Amino acid sequence: MFFYILLFLSISSLWWYWKARDGRKVANLTGKYIFITGCDTGFGNMAAKTFDKKGFRVLASCLTETGAKELQAATSNQLQTVLLDVRDSNSIKKAAAWIKAEVQSEGLWGLVNNAGIMGPTAPTDWLDIEHFREPIEVNLIGLINVTINMLPLIKQAKGRIVNVSSTGGRLAFCGGGYCPSKFGIEGFNDSLRRDMKAFGVKVSCIQPGLFKTPLTDLAKIRKEKEIIWNRLSLDTKKQYGEEYFQKDAAKKEKLSKACLNTDVSLVVECMEHALTSLHPRTHYVVGQDAKWFWTPLSRMPADVQDFLLLRNREKPAVSHRK
Repeated sequence: MFFYILLFLSISSLWWYWKARDGRKVANLTGKYIFITGCDTGFGNMAAKTFDKKGFRVLASCLTETGAKELQAATSNQLQTVLLDVRDSNSIKKAAAWIKAEVQSEGLWGLVNNAGIMGPTAPTDWLDIEHFREPIEVNLIGLINVTINMLPLIKQAKGRIVNVSSTGGRLAFCGGGYCPSKFGIEGFNDSLRRDMKAFGVKVSCIQPGLFKTPLTDLAKIRKEKEIIWNRLSLDTKKQYGEEYFQKDAAKKEKLSKACLNTDVSLVVECMEHALTSLHPRTHYVVGQDAKWFWTPLSRMPADVQDFLLLRNREKPAVSHRK
């Protein structure tokens, strides 16, 4: 009995120590510069508004002029926007030069690599290389390119880098370029974190589950997939069966709706912790679906993963003929 009491007290002490350590904040962050990519909508848009209210000097990149104007109208005069296409190296270099002129000798305290797209999600044999190229260019190559250009300013401030990945970087739940791009982010994030330790720069990765943002617009995803389906050869359609598209789309949408998180602020809270905590976590798993389904499933044997994921897909016609 004494052993169990001692074990309970030890675990309780460790838990309280972790909570106290986790809650400690960096002092004097008001007025520090933070650069956030992908602020037109979604996580980035809310993060820019939130950090502006908290007194950070937010430098927010938007892809469109409309997005930039709407964000400026909803925030203080301290927040500044810049147009940035992360697929374009010249655009990144111009943004980096502008940021360098803004922060001057202070450096850049925070970089939040948030910009990303879903791209078409469909079975691999429906796709061509261009379907893979765009999400990988935006989500992975663009993120790396932005980071490389901002690193001197981050090192100068001994600041923070926050990379937004996905549970799709732990478990490939769909075909297309999205999951490969997120798996790539995980690899880049880990190597970057180790490279930057000597310079006092801390690197964190956020792994959201499915959240209600323009990225997860089910109608848009279904339309993109339908366009690809309609362009398939007759042989491929015969392999899958004429009813495959409709039945599979219905199953995927049912699963997505069951997993969908609506409170986007949960992701922004993780960004804030990564930017302000004395001891930021290396990884943040966000969303009930991520915590209780996708992340645990990613640690299970491949046979278990395949069984559970394939249950939520329509079987091609060829599998019925075996």
